[in-house]
Amino acid sequence: MSETLLSTTIEGFQAFPFSERCRRVFARGDHLLIGVSPGNSYFSARRIAELVHWGKEFFDAVDIVHADLHVDAQFGAQGYPPEAALRRAAKEVKTTRRRIERGVADAGRDGVRAHALSDFTGSAAYRRLHGAALDALATDPPFREATERMAHGFLRSRLDGGTPDPEHLAAAVDYIAAELPFFLDTPALLGVPSSVACYHLELPLTAVLFGRTEGLSAAAGQAYAVVRPADPAAGRTAA
Repeated sequence: MSETLLSTTIEGFQAFPFSERCRRVFARGDHLLIGVSPGNSYFSARRIAELVHWGKEFFDAVDIVHADLHVDAQFGAQGYPPEAALRRAAKEVKTTRRRIERGVADAGRDGVRAHALSDFTGSAAYRRLHGAALDALATDPPFREATERMAHGFLRSRLDGGTPDPEHLAAAVDYIAAELPFFLDTPALLGVPSSVACYHLELPLTAVLFGRTEGLSAAAGQAYAVVRPADPAAGRTAA
């Protein structure tokens, strides 16, 4: 991660672009993408409002995308039968959508759009990017290894440190793959000049997508930044 700290004063957040290229995209200020995970207590309505307000200080446009595909995987890994896992996932997605709506309203900033991940699955750009991610899972060992590490961490945080079985690990990989188009090329998906995807943690896939010259990598106009509260205690939560 770059040691360049772009802000500690606006709305109490710090921003750490991953690389020099990411820093340059951040500095353009075209667009910020906030990804929200269902079932993650970090993304309260208040936190979403704070992120939106902070983002609009730096970026011309802000979009929020929340996952609503393969969410049942996390509940299946916790032992829910398939139908119960689907019901619980639907409830969590609905709760997440309401938090986003409330957070955006509370932020009181214009030009903020909110989307479900499934809103994009019919687009040619999404299908192309998702297909590239699936191909890389089959042919690119570093990409596959980083994705599986990310999936293990995702599930372990919901299993109190337990080991997920292969079926649930595969489902978690599908969950991650469904989100990857927004780490690869948000400009192609949302029609913006450039974009910074932000999250409060550096992810295992960050170095693969933004730090190498071979294999699958992010588009030139795509950046990644860890954006977290300036108070370290405020950001301590599961991924």
